Amino acid sequence: MAAQSVFRRGGDEAVPNSLDIARDTFTWLVTGPHPVSLNGRLFSGLPDRYIPLDEVRDRLLARRCPQATRDAVWAHLVLRSRTEGATWTVAAVGVALPALTSVAATLSDRFAGDPADVHAEVLRGFLTALSTIDLRPPRIMLRLRWAAYRSGYDALAEALAGPTPVAPGFRSTPPHTPWGHPDLVLARAVADGVLTQTEAALIGATRLEEVPVADWAAAHQTGEWAVYKTRKRAELRLAAYLRDGAAETDPTDPLTDQVATAVALARPASPVRDLPRSSLSVSVVGAEAGQKVQGRVSKTDAKSGVQGCGTHPRSARPSEVPQCA
Repeated sequence: MAAQSVFRRGGDEAVPNSLDIARDTFTWLVTGPHPVSLNGRLFSGLPDRYIPLDEVRDRLLARRCPQATRDAVWAHLVLRSRTEGATWTVAAVGVALPALTSVAATLSDRFAGDPADVHAEVLRGFLTALSTIDLRPPRIMLRLRWAAYRSGYDALAEALAGPTPVAPGFRSTPPHTPWGHPDLVLARAVADGVLTQTEAALIGATRLEEVPVADWAAAHQTGEWAVYKTRKRAELRLAAYLRDGAAETDPTDPLTDQVATAVALARPASPVRDLPRSSLSVSVVGAEAGQKVQGRVSKTDAKSGVQGCGTHPRSARPSEVPQCA
């Protein structure tokens, strides 16, 4: 595993952050003639031998690795971290580093300040969840990742809400809206009570991480059709929430266009047509009110949630209805 961090910036290359330290420490654990290993015989889907933890990490990241194997390994790592601490806590962090690195990079991507505090909070959130997470439900690593994300997100929001230094002193400025990336949108929607954690996890897994709905439904012992309906209802609420939020966003904020685009993508776009009043499937309310379409729930429905196409919700005039490409 490379010892260099992707987060080190020009002029700051000699200063490691918390994830760098975790990476270097984990490298020591898996280097040499006696690396820290797992007994592959204990886990279905792994080779019948002792496997160094860096190889375990790579096998868990492979798309062909069964979810049951991932959960079994992570349950083992969490239990050993809780009972033995020290080495196995570092081991768990090392196996999770690809996910933690991705979370930290996402959160600090547009953050102009020093990202060290954000990275430290991502790691702290993971370690806290490591000692408290329920090992009975599936997708243990996904839930650990969300815990790390929420911790880092809180640190980022606090940093963005702080005063901006302006010569010769300081002045308070309104906080920038920390939106733009889909993960930030989901975390903010959960915090504001628009989505439940389960709904956010469903959207995050099936939309952002490309987990098939059938797999998600099977893992949660839920009917596939019920999952589609649940996701659609949640995404409609999310789209309305984004639409309302975009109307209040500072138009000078560079993230405004990104949020507006996400809202527009969630809105069904079709031209207004003169249809008979007796139509049961489409009711024309007026040019300004748009159209309301009722139909069966479908994963390919134009009103399936935040994915689709359109324009800024405030840019379209009543006579111009956005068209899908």
